[in-house]
Amino acid sequence: MGLALTVSGSTTLARVAAEEPAAKRIAALLHESLPAEDVVAAAFEDDGGRWHVAAHFRMPPDEAAVRTLVALAAGDAAASTLSFEQIAAADWVEASLAGLPPVDAGRFRVHGAHHRAGVPANRIGLEIEAALAFGTGHHGTTRGCLLALDALVKRGRRRRVLDVGTGSGVLAIAAARAWHVPVIATDIDPLAVAAARANARLNRAGGMVETLRTAGVGARRIRARGRYDLIFANILLGPLVRMAAPLTRLAAPNARIVLSGLLPAHTPAAIAAYRAQGLVLEKRVPLSGWMTLVLKQPARRA
Repeated sequence: MGLALTVSGSTTLARVAAEEPAAKRIAALLHESLPAEDVVAAAFEDDGGRWHVAAHFRMPPDEAAVRTLVALAAGDAAASTLSFEQIAAADWVEASLAGLPPVDAGRFRVHGAHHRAGVPANRIGLEIEAALAFGTGHHGTTRGCLLALDALVKRGRRRRVLDVGTGSGVLAIAAARAWHVPVIATDIDPLAVAAARANARLNRAGGMVETLRTAGVGARRIRARGRYDLIFANILLGPLVRMAAPLTRLAAPNARIVLSGLLPAHTPAAIAAYRAQGLVLEKRVPLSGWMTLVLKQPARRA
């Protein structure tokens, strides 16, 4: 997901263990109920098959309010086990990635340095140390986009790719590695841009992934590439709706636009905004309480 939390000093990490459905409900409710710029939450399964939720707060949260949300999503027993800890900003990567298993999404495997040696020969390994930029692949939005990309790779090559709200850069890197094509990756947050650039170099894609700090898609460098065969926008409903017209103008005939960062309840509004621009819904990818949409630009627009 294309979010980044810029923090300094100490920050707060909340953790809770729950069964898979409850863990997914907790992560979704935290995102739905709290300001997106203040919290990043993810549900994930550890190597032992147990599900957890980890939520990182930029500022100290109202712990009672967070506990109430967990109780609403998973019951009082889960809420009673919710823990909060203060961690140094520099320790966020280690704290957030500790114990996380690799994530498989079709031909892609997203992993940290500690699982580098375990990537099978038939998968494209994406080593992501996300720093404070969100997008390790454990979140349903990121994995949903990777699954959509995997399906598109099977259909043939896309020559121009744009990743809006790149976060850690994982989607841009995956597209560059799969097709060996240039990709532009943008984000409004300088920390995310720096993380994406570093991750691209780490994954031998630094020469293919161009990172830009920019809001929206009006930057001259984006327009200079012409129209794109594939556009990722893994952000939030509000920006996705506002960007419907400019993103559609950047899409080439037969292009695909992959949208994510959407809760299921947000899906109709997103679809309506892009259908109004002439795009056709091709596929939905529901995953971990989130929805990824694949939309197609017709070959000939009415």
